[in-house]
Amino acid sequence: MTTTKPSNPFLEEVMAAAPGGGKLITCLQCGTCGGSCPSGPDMDHTPRLIFALINAGMRDTVLHSNTPWYCVSCYYCTARCPKEIPITEIMYALKRIAVREGAYDDSKAPDFSRTFIHWVEDYGRSFELGLMGVHMLRHNPFGAFKIADMGLGMVTKGRMAFTPTRIKDMHGLKRILAKAKTLEAQA
Repeated sequence: MTTTKPSNPFLEEVMAAAPGGGKLITCLQCGTCGGSCPSGPDMDHTPRLIFALINAGMRDTVLHSNTPWYCVSCYYCTARCPKEIPITEIMYALKRIAVREGAYDDSKAPDFSRTFIHWVEDYGRSFELGLMGVHMLRHNPFGAFKIADMGLGMVTKGRMAFTPTRIKDMHGLKRILAKAKTLEAQA
């Protein structure tokens, strides 16, 4: 008698939607991704739990989670993953699926993404202090007190800028972003 793994359409969809997503099935559930994530404490579920939920076929829970939206694309989880799973790419894939299905509306995270995009469009890069400041004031003003010491320490040690800085070729970036928006509209 042969046994086969039951079909999981959601797992297959996620693996197909992310470059290198087929490696998702090799996840060891070690927790390195969640332990590496700077946004982990604000996520509904760690990336490890998201992968377990995907494996369990819990589509609605995954697509309504804020986890992909809180991913700051630092790639630290991907760099540290012992199985070389493209975790950040999977988070992008989950965002695309959630947007396509309108499952993201009940999350604060799209606002976080819009604020991030605002800084990138205006300065060509993220401004962490501004991003977190705006987000915390809008969604968790008292939570700002919890991270104030860490933020002040990062600023005083030169690990985070106190004011935003622009990249040199903003005009070139604006052309690239305009082209990307045109291509997106055509899709």
